[in-house]
Amino acid sequence: MEKTISQAALIAITPGEPAGIGPDICLQLAQAYLEENNPVFNIATPVFIADQNLMAERAIQLQIDIPIKSFADYKPEERAMWIVATTLAKPAQCGVLDSDNGGYVLACLDQAINGCLTGEYQALVTGPVQKSIINDAGIVFSGHTEYLAEKCEQDTVVMMLASSKLKVALVTTHLPLSEVPAAINKQHLETTIRILQRDLQQKFNISDPVILVCGLNPHAGESGHLGREEIEIIEPVLASLKNQGFNLIGPLPADTLFTPKYLDHADAVLAMYHDQGLPVLKSQGFGEAVNITLGLPIIRTSVDHGTALDLAGSGKAEISSLLAAYTMAVNMSCKV
Repeated sequence: MEKTISQAALIAITPGEPAGIGPDICLQLAQAYLEENNPVFNIATPVFIADQNLMAERAIQLQIDIPIKSFADYKPEERAMWIVATTLAKPAQCGVLDSDNGGYVLACLDQAINGCLTGEYQALVTGPVQKSIINDAGIVFSGHTEYLAEKCEQDTVVMMLASSKLKVALVTTHLPLSEVPAAINKQHLETTIRILQRDLQQKFNISDPVILVCGLNPHAGESGHLGREEIEIIEPVLASLKNQGFNLIGPLPADTLFTPKYLDHADAVLAMYHDQGLPVLKSQGFGEAVNITLGLPIIRTSVDHGTALDLAGSGKAEISSLLAAYTMAVNMSCKV
């Protein structure tokens, strides 16, 4: 049964890099919320963790006329862009990165994560960040996925991107390619598959998911002639889990796995590294895909694109991925 606005869940949203398109697409989402033409906004209310002056200034620049109010004054029956204020270190300029604001980006994220952990928010949706600026600020940061794992005290989480046609999860995430083979071991691979299986069942209501598993090497190792990771690591783990009832197919060569012969009969793909699986998914649905972190005690989704500094403040940023991420977060948290 659909919730009414008075019962609406609260979804925390962080715009990410203030010099990028994150504030732009957040304003567009708030505008859609006020227009009330999408039923997803009757189920959940977006709450933006951001600098209120930044959002007000960007709204003027984009000629978006909406009420921007403090979440301290929140009324479920009233529609506005509700802001939990976090202050920039320095005023942000469209397209101009400033490492002084690296800490601001993480402060917004921390506040949203804490709110989800305490139950104030039912899910978290994150906008795009500029990793280099956060690192330039003296803060080691390899990505949202790893940061969320640390803050939520989880040893292993799984990055998955989902579109209407395809779900791709990763064994390794933001690593240099030279470090990938050493990061794939039996324990980590088994844990990753168990998390993927569990969340497909619990968060996507797939009772017996079929998971295609990529090999690491070309041709899945060519019987050991092109690498032995398949023989020594991947195959033994898959065999053990199959004996426990997991519906796994692989290891399969990645260059032929992403074809209708396999995908038409599967629920998800497990790729060994970032650029093995995500280019395929993004080629099919870039701008409409959603980044989901599995294995967390909270629900987290994100856009599938970057900060697009050249588009910030231009009015040309597309809302599609943020709307898809918001809708996915609502569906997962409200079980609709």
